[in-house]
Amino acid sequence: MGKPTGFIDYQRQSRPERDPKKRINDWDDYTLRLDEKELKQQGARCMDCGIPTCHTGTMLNGMTSGCPVHHLIPEWNDLVYQGQWQEALKREHKMNNFPEFTGMACPAPCEGACVLGINEPPVAIRSIELEIVEKGFKEGWVKPEPPEVRTDKKVAVVGSGPAGLACAAQLNKAGHQVTVFERHDRIGGLLTYGIPEMKLPYRIVERRVNLLKEEGISFVTNTDVGKDYPISKLQEQYDSIVLCGGATKHRDIEVEGSELKGVHYAMDFLHANTKSLLDSALQDNKYISAKDKDVVVIGGGDTGTDCLATSVRHGCRSLTQFDIYEKKGDTRPDDNPWPQWPVIHRVEYGHKEASAVFGSDPRAYAVMTKKFVGDENGHIKEIHTIGVETTKDEQGRKVRKEIPGTEKVWPAQLVLLAIGFSGPEQHLIQKLKVETDNRSNVKAEYGKYKTNIEGVFAAGDMRRGQSLIVWAINEGREAARECDKYLMGESSLP
Repeated sequence: MGKPTGFIDYQRQSRPERDPKKRINDWDDYTLRLDEKELKQQGARCMDCGIPTCHTGTMLNGMTSGCPVHHLIPEWNDLVYQGQWQEALKREHKMNNFPEFTGMACPAPCEGACVLGINEPPVAIRSIELEIVEKGFKEGWVKPEPPEVRTDKKVAVVGSGPAGLACAAQLNKAGHQVTVFERHDRIGGLLTYGIPEMKLPYRIVERRVNLLKEEGISFVTNTDVGKDYPISKLQEQYDSIVLCGGATKHRDIEVEGSELKGVHYAMDFLHANTKSLLDSALQDNKYISAKDKDVVVIGGGDTGTDCLATSVRHGCRSLTQFDIYEKKGDTRPDDNPWPQWPVIHRVEYGHKEASAVFGSDPRAYAVMTKKFVGDENGHIKEIHTIGVETTKDEQGRKVRKEIPGTEKVWPAQLVLLAIGFSGPEQHLIQKLKVETDNRSNVKAEYGKYKTNIEGVFAAGDMRRGQSLIVWAINEGREAARECDKYLMGESSLP
């Protein structure tokens, strides 16, 4: 611990953001960078706790507390304060293959569990994490490290999201010949097509993928295993298979009129926008445009926020986000103690941008959609809603009570459903005859990752359901270790 009084001497400072009114005119990273002096001060705020909880990685009250990849956070915070950046990078990569992904797009449950956060703003862990690896790339410290010895084992990883990439990276380190299959035209899964450019630029994903290629991993795109690539061929050619296909089956909304034109799933909207942006800078018009439309986003999570930011950049006429819950407070409620993830009101980048354009926060709270109404051409024109009160019954289940007199009609020509996913798509699972649990996820014990089919493993959202990038990396790494044990009888992978 380099500066015992650091948390007293310095205030929290996160990565600054570009002016919302300016950044909505482009698709560049909406954040700026802290300089080296500022980062050292932020590193000094880490208290080197006797029992640090920032890297515990556990579930409390249904939410993540601490870092699931068990990042050595106090160590690299102190190394940054000491100016030992290269050593900090080694510590960072020891537990996380892709700190640039988590540094840019993880909600940072580590900060929610920071001991300093009990009564002060927590350490700016995510900002420090990103700058360590970015400095590493800038200085040329991040280099391809192919294995010195190759085994004769071949492994197929299905899916190139964070779980698939982490799994492939680890299995490659063990010396196996790894091939990653991706059904889309670019590697990255939801890292590429589920997170907008201004939040996680594709060049950041591509930079790491190119490094993995140099280390010897093979990537096959535009190949949907089970459709374009026969299961029998996969099982014949590979000694083991790891399923990392994510949980991309949309959660349905049971509302009258949901079949109307102009009602889209949020992920379809985001995917098409990013593909068109990367292919042609939106010149091919192969995307769902929000330009000059009254846009309503249904769902209060991160994906909904990404839809707000994308719609603003398109030039929408108006923008509203429905949140079925009441507005949260600015401090933790009594039933949400540290080190649980703080359930508080947050103003994210998309909210700031919408406010800058339209003059107010776009969110409407405690609102339930009753029906969609279309015009004579079958296109959405308005949404009918009612206010609701959410409580819990004796069994802890959520109960929603409609409030008479709160009915409202909203104009809308574009509706984006950001209500999450119900589980993985089933065609590959069924063809492999892999067992599933009662939520339709692949059935494989956490920490073991073995399915009921010999040599087939599963990790990430496909196994645990919709979750965080950092959980996907955790599971990909651990599944690689178990797969390595299966192939070799033992493993030195962490």
